[in-house]
Amino acid sequence: MDDLIFSLNSTIPVFLVMVIGYILGKRGMLGEGFCKGSDRLVFRITLPSMMVIDMYDIDLASDFDGGYVLFCFLSTLISIIVLWLVAGIVMKNKSLTAEFVQGSYRSSAAVLGSAFLINIYGTTGTAAPLMILGAVPLFNAAAVVLLTIGQEERTSDGKALAKKTFTGIITNPIILGIAVGTLWNLTGLGMPVLIRKSLSTLAGLSAPMALISIGAAFDAGAALKLIKPTAVATFIKLVAMCAVFLPVAAYMGYRDQKLVALIIMLGSPATASGYVMAKAMGHRGVLAAGCIAMSTFVSAFTLTFWLWLFRMLGFIS
Repeated sequence: MDDLIFSLNSTIPVFLVMVIGYILGKRGMLGEGFCKGSDRLVFRITLPSMMVIDMYDIDLASDFDGGYVLFCFLSTLISIIVLWLVAGIVMKNKSLTAEFVQGSYRSSAAVLGSAFLINIYGTTGTAAPLMILGAVPLFNAAAVVLLTIGQEERTSDGKALAKKTFTGIITNPIILGIAVGTLWNLTGLGMPVLIRKSLSTLAGLSAPMALISIGAAFDAGAALKLIKPTAVATFIKLVAMCAVFLPVAAYMGYRDQKLVALIIMLGSPATASGYVMAKAMGHRGVLAAGCIAMSTFVSAFTLTFWLWLFRMLGFIS
């Protein structure tokens, strides 16, 4: 019951903020101009600021576990490749492939990972930072590739597509934020209080602004037409990913904090930044928004199930 209550307290407020945005949008308080401006602000300023802080705060020199980071990276990479190949074959509407794949693999790992570990163990230890290091940069780089190809899938000019994809990766504000935070971390230089507080303030705007914008721009009619791919992506995100990779992680000896961090990486809901990036890169974002809404609500129960299962099996204490 405690796990269920914690999961509900972690996910339902996110869902409710989207509902509030939806109501405000329907009442005409938040128009198209607000949504477009908010999406640009989150994509170009607030999310990159969050990435700088997150990557700077990772303790790369203390208790670094290269095998664990590699497991996070490879499990994410394998998931992306398999999902992309399968979705490219089975999805009739190819324009939705990128949003579907992103909604199936890209989770709220950075946001929920630390919160769950602190709630269970009182500290994040090194598990959450190492998981973020292994997965989050790949989350974003792969999203840029998928969304770029999704926009240009009919082009016959392979070189032009490759150039656009590469340019999109190296100029993507979120990836630049990850790069800046990582390089700053590696230099060992301290972050002045004024800069840190400014970045933290901007970073704190990311989730509420993105969620309000998702709700305000949410088209219920269009989303209902995409209920099948939304439900499939949600199942993959919350159930299939965990069912495939968590037994492997347990077999490899990952326990307690590291296993909990993997549960969050694999089984937490689709992240709001996925919608923001999809919109910023020219996609409609309807499927992305639907995946976020559905997976956020359902994850309160699926995350609780995975935590209960691995505690019952003795892998989490």
